[in-house]
Amino acid sequence: MHTQERTTERPPIVAVVGHIDHGKSTLLDYIRKSKTAEAEAGGITQHLSAYEALHTTPAGIERRITFLDTPGHAAFEAMRSRGLEAADVAILVVSAEDGVKPQTVEAIKLINSAHIPFIVALTKVDKPAANVERAKMSLLEHGVYLEGLGGDIAFVAVSSKTGEGIPELLDLILLAAELEGLSADSEMPGSGLVIEAHVDQKRGNTATLIVKDGSIESGEFVISGESYAPVRIMENYVGKNIKVALPGSPVRIVGFSTLPEVGAMWHAVESKKEAESETTNARIERLTQEKKRPNVSEKPAEDTIHIILPLVIKTDFSGTGDAVLHELKKIPEDPRMEVRVVGRSVGHVSENDVRLVGASTPAGIIVGFNTKVDNDARQLADRLGVTIATFDIIYKLTEWLESELQKRHPRENMEERIGLAKVLKVFSNQQGRIVLGGRVEEGTLSDGQAVKLLRQGEEVGRGEIVSLQTQKTSVKKIENGKEFGTMLKMSAEPAPGDHIEAFEVVFK
Repeated sequence: MHTQERTTERPPIVAVVGHIDHGKSTLLDYIRKSKTAEAEAGGITQHLSAYEALHTTPAGIERRITFLDTPGHAAFEAMRSRGLEAADVAILVVSAEDGVKPQTVEAIKLINSAHIPFIVALTKVDKPAANVERAKMSLLEHGVYLEGLGGDIAFVAVSSKTGEGIPELLDLILLAAELEGLSADSEMPGSGLVIEAHVDQKRGNTATLIVKDGSIESGEFVISGESYAPVRIMENYVGKNIKVALPGSPVRIVGFSTLPEVGAMWHAVESKKEAESETTNARIERLTQEKKRPNVSEKPAEDTIHIILPLVIKTDFSGTGDAVLHELKKIPEDPRMEVRVVGRSVGHVSENDVRLVGASTPAGIIVGFNTKVDNDARQLADRLGVTIATFDIIYKLTEWLESELQKRHPRENMEERIGLAKVLKVFSNQQGRIVLGGRVEEGTLSDGQAVKLLRQGEEVGRGEIVSLQTQKTSVKKIENGKEFGTMLKMSAEPAPGDHIEAFEVVFK
């Protein structure tokens, strides 16, 4: 039980951001002496992870630092933003080989929006192609003014292979934290930010929290919005059960009533009664606000849509669902088909997910990211014609989904122009048999082909070519630029200056 007030220095929470493949995870692996980067699919960090590291300062004092490793891929912008919201200091990782890249620019914007100090880590300095000065110039071009180049932003060149520069980087982090004057009262009830949430198939609703102030103790209850959890199973960053989580710590808590919203604030209370009361009030408040909102539909007009294709998104963590939605928005839309996300949740693909998209015509799609498919769900999908695909790399999911949607676009009979000819003279018109002369201006005309009669660009009739001649010789086809004589079967009456458009019907 929290009994007295005691304000102490809090360990800094550090977000590590930068372009994909610039060495963020490898840098952190060196710091914590583990090999997490090698376990990531394709070497790409695809969910936010948090852990603690210890660093001994030059004065011989052991200090704790909490690191947040955020994904570099463009799809994970929301997750990077949440990491920076929780952080006190940021490390902007920039490869000394490549310099500033697109996600570097985005990371700089997010750091500036979060209003937190940052340090630049120039990585891969051990590589033959490394050029630290060129990388520094690329930062200068994007408004990052380093120390010694007209600015006050600290930087350090590091190698995650040899460890060069890493002690200096950790010293700079602690210095930046000291200048920020970070403090917390460890005896107060804990509060902070939810940085991840997922469904553990064996243990239920689970969330990763950052303790920004106060502490969490076993036996308390953690509340976030409409969700709460008893603090029975609380683990530190290595999965070890703990009884107390101090300020600055990342912790995993199991047993939430519902999945808390990622990015939401949380706080601890002492009793279940308090937890239930607060979450009930939060739910009532949400429902009240929803009733007050005007009911404005953003759906496309139904008469423009031929197909509504239901889609269910299943992910390992709720934050990665943001990334999948981000990728979905990048796929070109077809006005004849609406891709409607009817379900988005964490955990295995279940029979309920299949039923959700299996009742429509056509049957829908389920995409999974870092998740599995239950056997019963797979069998039901086969019976209902539901397509299920799972991935562990985000851009592979995007490529597959774009290809799959292309296959499902509504196909229609479309008329394609094959040739266009100008009517020069009309010789006769007897009972719908019209003899005229003309000149091909585009494409070709062929015997037996369907044609439209166009007058000032507007269609005035349709028919077909009965015969074609050029220089009094019957032919099957007339090429572009040549004059010809033809007999048309048509009810409309052509006039000099009209155009004949030859077309064919294709299925698209």
